[in-house]
Amino acid sequence: MTGAQAPVQPGYAAIVLAAGAGRRFGGGKLLAAWRGRPLVEGALDAALASASDPILVVTGADAGPVAEAVRDWGQDRQAGTRLRIIHAEDHAEGMGASLRTGALALPSGLKGVFVFLGDMPGIPHDVFAGLAEALAAGAPAVAPEHQGRRGHPVLFSATLIPELARASGDAGAREVLSILGDRLVRIPTEFPGVLFDVDRPGDLDSAPAPEVPR
Repeated sequence: MTGAQAPVQPGYAAIVLAAGAGRRFGGGKLLAAWRGRPLVEGALDAALASASDPILVVTGADAGPVAEAVRDWGQDRQAGTRLRIIHAEDHAEGMGASLRTGALALPSGLKGVFVFLGDMPGIPHDVFAGLAEALAAGAPAVAPEHQGRRGHPVLFSATLIPELARASGDAGAREVLSILGDRLVRIPTEFPGVLFDVDRPGDLDSAPAPEVPR
């Protein structure tokens, strides 16, 4: 466990992609119980810890139940006006549509936007300040890296928001990242939670808990 880092400064937003149907899971993935809570709450906790404002949660499949779970979480965490729920009408198109919906709803004047995946409950809360520092130093986008593999969330500079707002298909942000190539800065982390996503019910038992700085 590393020591606590300085908090992320104002000027960052978060998009939490929570629109997927979870077909490989058998449906209802984001509401499945993980450590006694709906799975999506792990990603929401991470977004809140990133000090992002606003936190835009994009729903799609299971929109009503997911939105209700998100609202309940927001009340418990006193997220207040930071939390906004947006429905992607065209979510069946793929992750690109959900990302596009979130990017189009972002306010102006941001430094950058974190993109979280709703089925990744183990994001370590220790990574956000380092990502923001790299962005402030001039990186167009930054991501954590564990054992040589790029993880999540990705922090995009405000200059890339128009590209995110044009995302399509099921690639999500991968097309933008592929264009960046080596300009995507990777910040090493010892925590495997940056790689872990839940695809099938059996994954729920092996997901690492988020690492919160002490």
